[in-house]
Formats: sequence, C-alpha cells, structure tokens
Amino acid sequence: MQLTRLELYKRVCDSPLSKVGPELGISGTGLAAVCKQYQVPYPGSGYWTRKSLGLPAELPELPELPGASDEAIEITPRVPKPRQKKPPEGSARNTRAAVKPHRLVRHPLLFGVEEHLRKTRDVKDGEFLRPYKRILPDLISSESALLRALSIANDLYLALDKEGYRVHIAPANDDLRRIHVKEQEVERKDRKYGRYHSGSIWGPDRPTIFYIDTVPVGLALTEMTERVTMRYLNGDYHREDSKLIRSAKPWQLTHSWTTEQDMPCGRFRIIAYSPKSGVDWSVSWQETEQEPLGEVIPKIVETLQAAKDKLQSLMTAEDEAAAKRKKEQEEEWERYQRREDARKAAQALTDSRQQLTEIIEKWGKAITLERFFADAEERLATVDEERRQRLTERLALARAMMGSLDPLDFIENWLAPEERYRSKYI
Repeated sequence: MQLTRLELYKRVCDSPLSKVGPELGISGTGLAAVCKQYQVPYPGSGYWTRKSLGLPAELPELPELPGASDEAIEITPRVPKPRQKKPPEGSARNTRAAVKPHRLVRHPLLFGVEEHLRKTRDVKDGEFLRPYKRILPDLISSESALLRALSIANDLYLALDKEGYRVHIAPANDDLRRIHVKEQEVERKDRKYGRYHSGSIWGPDRPTIFYIDTVPVGLALTEMTERVTMRYLNGDYHREDSKLIRSAKPWQLTHSWTTEQDMPCGRFRIIAYSPKSGVDWSVSWQETEQEPLGEVIPKIVETLQAAKDKLQSLMTAEDEAAAKRKKEQEEEWERYQRREDARKAAQALTDSRQQLTEIIEKWGKAITLERFFADAEERLATVDEERRQRLTERLALARAMMGSLDPLDFIENWLAPEERYRSKYI
C-alpha cells in the first residue's frame, strides 16, 4: 500500500496507531517506525485520553520536507506466522500449562502504594495508618487490614476500568476537592477516635476520581470504626477484650481504668461523591458480616452509571448558581465602587470648602496684621532717629516671624475638589 506523507499524517491523527496499523496490515509499533522514518508526527496516548474525557488537546503539526510532499510511502503488510499446532491432550507441555497459576491483575494506580502506606508516622496498635506521602489513592486503613483494603480497591478500580472508566488521582490544576469521609460504622454525635480522644485520621491531598463522559465522580475507601471499651494499663490503652487484659491478674488491674474509644473494626465502606465544589451528592456502601464489599462491586458500578444524569443536572445547576453568584458579586462590587466614589467626591468637596474657609480666616488676620505694620511704619516718622532705627529692626523681625501676608499666596495653595479627587462615574 502506498500513501503520501499528508495522507499518512491524516490517518494517524484520526485514530490511534494501534487501530490504524492493523488496517494497513502492520502492527502499531511497525507503523510508529514508519512514521519516524518519514518524519510524520502522531499524537501520543495522552492526546487520546484527553479527547476521550472531552478535554482540549492539540495535534502535532506536520513539518515540511523539501521535495518530500509527494513522495510515496510504501507500507508492506506483514505475513502472519503459521499457527503452531495445539499439543495433544495429556502431553507434558499441555500439563505444565494447565497447572500454571493464574497471574493476579493489579490496577496501575495501586503499584507501589502498599510500600508508601506502610511508611507511616507513629501510630498505636489498631489505629489508622498515617503515611508521610500525601498524593496517594484515597484508602484509609489500619495496618492489619491494609492488604484487604488494597484488594477491595483493586477489584473496584478494575471493575470500573473494564467499563471504560479510568480511575486516577485528580491533577493539581483541576478544581476538584475531596469531601470529609465519615469513618464511624454507626454514626454518633460524639467522636472518640485515637489516643485521649484527640487523634486525627490521615487523608490524601487530592481526590481519587474517574469520569463518566464529562462527569467527575470521587471515590474513597475507608475502614470503619466501632465504639469499644479500652483499659489503661502499664502506661497505654488496650482493648478490654484483648489477650493482654484477659490474662491479667486481678491485682494488676487494681490501678487501671476504662474508657470508650472508636477503633478500626476491619470492615470497610466505599463512598462515591461529587468532587465538584458546591455539588452536594454522595452515596456509600458498607459491608457487613453477611455481605462483604467484594460481592456488591458490580452493583456499585451499575449505581454509579445510573447516577450520571442526576450528577450532570446537579453540576449544571451549580454552574448556573455559580454564574449567578459571580454576577451578584460583580454587581455588589460595582455598587460598592460607586458608593466609595461618591463618598470620596463628597469628602473632597468638604475638605476643599474647609481649606477655603481657613484661607479666608487667615486672609482676614493677614489684613489686620498688614494694617498693624503699615500703621507702625507711619508712626516711625514721628520718633527720633535713634529710636526709629531700633524699632525698624524689630519691625522687620516681626514681619519675618509672621511669614507671608500676601492673600494671593494663600489662594495659590488652595486645592479645588477636582484636584483632590476626580470621580470615575460623574
């Protein structure tokens, strides 16, 4: 098959290489090698992921090569290898294949998560893990139940992945938030988790999400807590039904006491919620001794698929409400700006009038002083020479002390209202 560079470029931009390659009779890897040889760019896996989520994505541009625009690219379909004959029943090779154990499938999001969760801050026996790493899947568990938590999360993520929903941690630039996860198996008004009733439960910084079309859904898995009796003995709290307490002698319990605390119980709850701010929607499933969570995962997937339309309507309503709130805030800010502008204009007018009044008062005093100095200078003509010289010097000192008495200097320093503040609206 022969194609020009432009034709090949259009083919690889319309579909992934894994689909275009078989149409041309070669593998996707072989097609990538052909594109590299003739400098034909093609979009990577990130482009197709963003496109499937309805997000904007850019295609690479086809570079121009002198004299290569009309060059024909020959693509030779590969010849399939002859299939090997199936070994007869009961052969040694067939027996080895039959006993080969089935390889467990682990969701990519959970690779290496167990190691990070076990790198935790100091916690008491039976309390929730508090890992140092903050960007992890939304799994909350005690150390004893960690493997089961990973197993439940793996089954849930794979079930969603099978339906075409990629479970991942929300990017930092997405405006999505994690809701508060309630860990009590039986919700109570008070909360008594942790040592001395002041413990804290770890939670990731970003939500774990997947998209149904363009609708984001958050996922959280938490081990629940139950109210148990704890006994203080040898400087620490222990469960009343623990082996240590049951084997203690009566005299050892003389100076001990009991209290009620919420402790992890080994049973889990799955919470699905809307990570979009302002959308109050969540649904949860918690396991019981009669019905473990693993058995209800297909039902969970069906419920989440059915909730798409409701979530979409709630998100649309929230977007409209957010736009309305933004408009109201902008209008309120505009009213505030106008009020401030009017206040500043009025203040400028008041200050200008006050300054003018003070100038007029100073002007009146200046005229009085000018008359005083003029009258004093006239009277100097009637005194003897010696006294006139002495009084002339003192009169000059008095004039210098009083400063300028010219009314025009006063009015020159006056500020009109528009010079103080110019209104933006009037």
